[in-house]
Amino acid sequence: MATIVFLAVFGRTNVMAGNNEEVATLAGGCFWCMEAMFEELQGVARVESGFAGGRHDATYQEVCTGETGHAEVIQVTFDPDVISFRDILTIFFATHDPTTLNRQGADVGTQYRSAVFYHTRAQKQAAEEAIALLTSEKVFADPVVTEISPFKKFVKADDHHQNYYQRNKSQGYCQVVINPKLAKFREQFAGKLKN
Repeated sequence: MATIVFLAVFGRTNVMAGNNEEVATLAGGCFWCMEAMFEELQGVARVESGFAGGRHDATYQEVCTGETGHAEVIQVTFDPDVISFRDILTIFFATHDPTTLNRQGADVGTQYRSAVFYHTRAQKQAAEEAIALLTSEKVFADPVVTEISPFKKFVKADDHHQNYYQRNKSQGYCQVVINPKLAKFREQFAGKLKN
């Protein structure tokens, strides 16, 4: 439902990163899950896992305490001529639960909150419109609690967190948590996936 509503209503919102690229910074629970999905999208040049929204630089171990103010995020660099920021938002809201405060499944804490860290006013407006649309269409039974905050700084996670799923497919977390999410994502967004 959310996918159909978004794609019918939203147009393009360009935020240039250079060479016709835009950047989106999104928090929707574990960055390993989100990275695995967004890497497969047409028009996505790069996905990096890291942290945003905190008061200072922090390590993974520090962020895991929930005391740094950071959220686990992915930073997505994409070509807006292939996939728009609004399409990115559609996929973001369809692939995590934006109605649970500081939680995604078994992952609990402020570091697992749902958030859009906007880079421009246009991104802020698009995120606000997305939430308003989800609310008016009653896509979710509970209110959307996704934080919309200005992007300040991205702290890239250590190298062993990058491309985690691709390098660890047989690991238990990947098998039990990521594989089912990835299968659902691939079915729902088959037309937007890389060949």
